[in-house]
Amino acid sequence: MIRFYHNPHGTDRIDLPAPSREPHVFHRKLPGYAPTPLVEAPSIARTLDVERILVKDESDRLGLPSFKILGASWAAYRAVEERVGVRLDAWDSLEELRGLLRPLSGLTFVTATDGNHGRAVSRTASWFGLQSKVFVPAGTVAARIEAIESEGAEVTTVDGDYDAAVAVAAAEAGEDTWLIQDTAWPGYEVVPGWIVEGYSTMFWEVEEQLVRLGYPHPTLVIVQIGVGSLAAAAVRFYRARGRESVPYLLGVEPEGAACVFESVRAGKRITIPGPHRSVMAGLNCGTASSIALPLLMQGIDAFTVVDDEGAFEAMHHMAADGIVSGESGSAGLAGLLHLHAFLEQAADLPPLYENGTVLIISTEGITDPELYRRVVPE
Repeated sequence: MIRFYHNPHGTDRIDLPAPSREPHVFHRKLPGYAPTPLVEAPSIARTLDVERILVKDESDRLGLPSFKILGASWAAYRAVEERVGVRLDAWDSLEELRGLLRPLSGLTFVTATDGNHGRAVSRTASWFGLQSKVFVPAGTVAARIEAIESEGAEVTTVDGDYDAAVAVAAAEAGEDTWLIQDTAWPGYEVVPGWIVEGYSTMFWEVEEQLVRLGYPHPTLVIVQIGVGSLAAAAVRFYRARGRESVPYLLGVEPEGAACVFESVRAGKRITIPGPHRSVMAGLNCGTASSIALPLLMQGIDAFTVVDDEGAFEAMHHMAADGIVSGESGSAGLAGLLHLHAFLEQAADLPPLYENGTVLIISTEGITDPELYRRVVPE
């Protein structure tokens, strides 16, 4: 059964300023920066009878297999700026930045993760000449733990789900141990807000790439939802005042961890108790971010929930178009497949993507090599 919910409170305009380009300027200074590819997926488009499907491929972002480094690096940078009390604009290389941050060399970044965010925080700490400590929920696959450790982090497994790992990480925070977490709750909302800001770089890149490639603006944008930070960035970008083109926004969550889906239906924040066992590990979150949820309640037009088999099917479709996309990365396409099936059953609803352009974010590449080999054999 397809779980699809049209948001009766959604609006195509929210009184928000356009996102700042400051994070994009910062990211351009990082080693190995280049815009990630925006590629067509022609076989998927033919299958769904869509004019054009574009995939923002985040399988190699600044040397990591996920978009998460955009939010983690910007939030950590803003945090150290706050600590030193001045804007750190006078640097053009990491060596120069580390020199500016030498007085903070005893600092440790701490976070909780299902994989990609923790590795991104650890990579940022290494760039800045700092330490990192990462907590992961029980059941995190060994490959993801090893990837985080490869960045120099101390990794600890928590006997519980993602929310439990977040609680342990938050308890570690102190004067010289800073929490860089991508979810928010009352009393902890500044850093997660910077993480949302950091993700705007991806959407600014898309705008520039559409112009360069001669493609029209998307009529439908599909975003994955874990705690909601990426989706909040999409809302801030596509629902800000003054935009000429306003796409339909579809949010996608995994079965068993659809905390935003249930929260929007209930009109209040709902926690989905763990354990959350979806293979879409980056989306296995039981509680929405307190700063993201209000934006999603206003700005996401509809929500759908996908199961593991839907993610596996989407991974196959992505591979057929030459796109390497992991389980969470393919969830956006899984959501589009759900939408297509739903619209075929609901003849009274207008088509949302015929004669238009669909934008999908493939948020990660291969983070669990063994599973990827089983799902998408060579």
